[in-house]
Amino acid sequence: MFRTKRSGLVRRLWRSRLIPDKEREDGNGKSGEDGAAVCVQAQGSPRSMQDSECRTVTCCLFKDRDHSEPRGPETVQGTRDPGSGSSETQEAMRRTVLEQELKSATYSLLKRLKERALDTLLEAVESRGGMPSDCVMVSRTDLRLGGHVASPQLLVCKLYRWSDLQHSAQLKPLCECNSFGALDSPTVCCNPYHYSRLCGPESPPPPYSRLSPNEEHKPLDLSNSTLSYTEILLMKNITSSPNITPGEFSDASMSPDAPKQSHWCNVAYWEHRTRVGRLYTVYEHSVSIFYDLPQGTGFCLGQLNLEHRSSTVQRTRGKIGYGILLSKEPDGVWAYNRSEHPIFVNSPTLDIPNSRTLVVRKVMPGYSIKVFDYERSCLLRHTTEADLLDGPYDPNSVRISFAKGWGPCYSRQFITSCPCWLEILLNNHR
Repeated sequence: MFRTKRSGLVRRLWRSRLIPDKEREDGNGKSGEDGAAVCVQAQGSPRSMQDSECRTVTCCLFKDRDHSEPRGPETVQGTRDPGSGSSETQEAMRRTVLEQELKSATYSLLKRLKERALDTLLEAVESRGGMPSDCVMVSRTDLRLGGHVASPQLLVCKLYRWSDLQHSAQLKPLCECNSFGALDSPTVCCNPYHYSRLCGPESPPPPYSRLSPNEEHKPLDLSNSTLSYTEILLMKNITSSPNITPGEFSDASMSPDAPKQSHWCNVAYWEHRTRVGRLYTVYEHSVSIFYDLPQGTGFCLGQLNLEHRSSTVQRTRGKIGYGILLSKEPDGVWAYNRSEHPIFVNSPTLDIPNSRTLVVRKVMPGYSIKVFDYERSCLLRHTTEADLLDGPYDPNSVRISFAKGWGPCYSRQFITSCPCWLEILLNNHR
């Protein structure tokens, strides 16, 4: 019975591996947005399309080893070039060999795991990270994939999340994972949803030729007392009190007589120019901010009610999904995109120093980015020129928009034009 259940778990894990169609559906590898390689489906009969789908797993996982040969053009009579059949046969054989190598390496890894670990891994894969799951620890021994070597975490992340992943250095363990900061440990976690993919240099989209004439795209009116910038100024005035450490925000939800607790940030949720709900105070080292999550705790945006929401806001709220994981780490504050759509981020440490150019970074699903760098923040305090600051400015504020970008490269020039966005007000971050 033990062997039967164990072998069943292994088979289910193998069948759950990533294929391009599923990859595009879950948003963790959208080729048109993050440059991930996606194999082209073969055209023809349903049978040929099924065969192609079966082969695309290996094709994507080994894209730099799988160089398809061009097919010979058809003649006027409809016959193919004599060598085309041979090329297709060789291609099919090579893919079959690569598929067997992949299966052998996967089974070799899964055989190291006990039944309980297999259960945990399967639950994480089938829930796509929506359910909290434990670490799946395994020895740090590398695996052989044909002529290549792959670490356990690289293999599982290629299998279940990013088929174009090339090196384990592109991965970052989440702060709650046992592998976080444990570079010299003899074991490593192979739960693919305990990792995020690091954002690399990006090419910004071309700027739009004209702005939308809608009212929501007008410049920010600082006379509106409900705007976040005014709120930030008020909070900065509070921090000038001799009883509060500079750079530290006051928690308005606590009474003066209550014992002072340490919190590292407050989170405000906005819909265009309207703040919805109260400030959410974060005490733990990490917090999930989501619209709908099967299991878990954190800041649930789906429970925040507002009358007369526009259709644009409603559609964007529906794209928040699992949302983001915000974590305070030794080198700064990180944001991990758990949703199926991009998020857009701006902070003082992402901007170009002493420049009026606003830098908004696009973070694809499954990727993470350091939204606030402690060391860079300290340098900016001494180098930022006051003449370049237009209006109220808070060096400890991060803005994150769900699904919609803003700035010079987008039709929305201001964050207040975005349907759903967050304002992260950092406390004393040192």
